[in-house]
Amino acid sequence: MLGILGVGHLATTMLTGLTRSGLRPADILLSPRGHGPRLAKAQGYGLALDNADLVARADMVLLAVRPADAAAAVVGLPWRAGQVLMSACAGVPVAVLSAAAPGAQIVRIMPMTAAEIGRSPTVMFPDEPGAHALIQRLGPVIALPAEADFETATVSAAVYGWAQDLISRTAAWSAEQGLDPAASRLLVARTFEAAGAMIAESPLPTDRLLAELVTPGGITERGLQVLQQAGQPQAWLAACHAVQDKLRG
Repeated sequence: MLGILGVGHLATTMLTGLTRSGLRPADILLSPRGHGPRLAKAQGYGLALDNADLVARADMVLLAVRPADAAAAVVGLPWRAGQVLMSACAGVPVAVLSAAAPGAQIVRIMPMTAAEIGRSPTVMFPDEPGAHALIQRLGPVIALPAEADFETATVSAAVYGWAQDLISRTAAWSAEQGLDPAASRLLVARTFEAAGAMIAESPLPTDRLLAELVTPGGITERGLQVLQQAGQPQAWLAACHAVQDKLRG
């Protein structure tokens, strides 16, 4: 039985992805807070009496509350040896969760809302077989050997949002130039998808892939020149550092 503490937007997208992958709603138990009661009634998920009841009945628990509330949400609950507590709370270390939930095995994950369509690249630390098998239903799992690596990799969850912002702005610009809005949205979204797939699947170094695109005097070169003059990539890297600093507290 999978229990979910914190049934907000991220957990809701994960629920959609899990059931799309074939996991039965009857095998999922929701906290009676947030969207829990509504989803249980509409989709057939189980609904716990309270958080203590949820922890007592679940073999694996997903924690998806606000990071500031993470420790308080799990303290004093009936955790037991062999039980897995998966935390999707950014910036909350294993040590903090272990102190609040003694006995449980802590696993940190950072899924993205693309879990809803089974396309979330999800980082995990440490790699735990049961958690890995479950999260793999939502997309590729990238298991990392150290918590410091996990913290750095979590920055990609913010980049995911920045990429969506850039897609949205580019699609809107294209529509303003007269391109059909639906075609613009699809084209820009698929362009980002293609760029990511090329980097993920090509054996060539990323700098070489880009160099082969930047034809002297061409459109890619011209656009990059304008971006560099405007402070990119320095601004982008500064944003990455800012998120990392926030994650490290």
